[in-house]
Amino acid sequence: MGILSRASYVVRSKINSLLNRAEDPTETLDYSYEKMRDELQQVKQGIADLTTQKKRLEIQKRRLEENVEKHNEQARQAVRQDRDDLAKRALEKKQAKMNQIEDLESQIANLQETQDNLVDKKNELQNRIEEFRTKKETMKARYEAAEASSRVSEAVSGVGDEMGDVSRALERAEDQTDEMEARSAAMDELVDTGAFDEMMSDKDAIDRELETGRANSEVDTELETLKTEMGKSTAEPEAESENGGETSSADLDEELDQVDVAEEDVEAELEELKNEDDS
Repeated sequence: MGILSRASYVVRSKINSLLNRAEDPTETLDYSYEKMRDELQQVKQGIADLTTQKKRLEIQKRRLEENVEKHNEQARQAVRQDRDDLAKRALEKKQAKMNQIEDLESQIANLQETQDNLVDKKNELQNRIEEFRTKKETMKARYEAAEASSRVSEAVSGVGDEMGDVSRALERAEDQTDEMEARSAAMDELVDTGAFDEMMSDKDAIDRELETGRANSEVDTELETLKTEMGKSTAEPEAESENGGETSSADLDEELDQVDVAEEDVEAELEELKNEDDS
């Protein structure tokens, strides 16, 4: 796998992971639950606003009812004073206030009906939210259990994305290790064969052969010198060879007999020492 292919694979894996997280059903369920709660809160706020408006109308109605009583009292006082004109004006104001009270009562009744409807819807929505919450938690638990089971199954079977990455990483590491081991073995072989010395040296093959010949010649010369110092020469072996080798063979037999006698003496002495130790 080339570098570009591996980079592309990593990018696609990251994007796929992000998409999977974006499509997480548990997050979708949580989002839907929050939206329903927001709607419930809006309904509650609407009920609160409507109740406030109804309370204002009820306060206004009470004030009008107080004015009606006030105009009644004004009309009675005007009649006692024989002021029919004032009594009539007071009664006219009373009638206007009563008409306003009637309108307010109608508005209050409408608001009360709307409020009752909203309260019913609020209770129904709240029940639905609680039911949805129970289903949501159950579904989330099932999904998480299924996801965990799937991860375990993929890990056991080795077919998951992460296990696939691990397997490929192990294969690459094994290939690199084999390559390094082969390289090391090749280097050792080159060192053993002296190829590195030849490559590092500025001498060609002819120079190395000439140098080897000179070294062998020096060894031969030194060997001859050593033989001369020890009183031997190359002529002695030739003379012995011309005599047929009889003297050398006799001498060799004599030396072997001496060695056998020496060994028998040693064994006798060891036996004697052993007897002394036993006594």
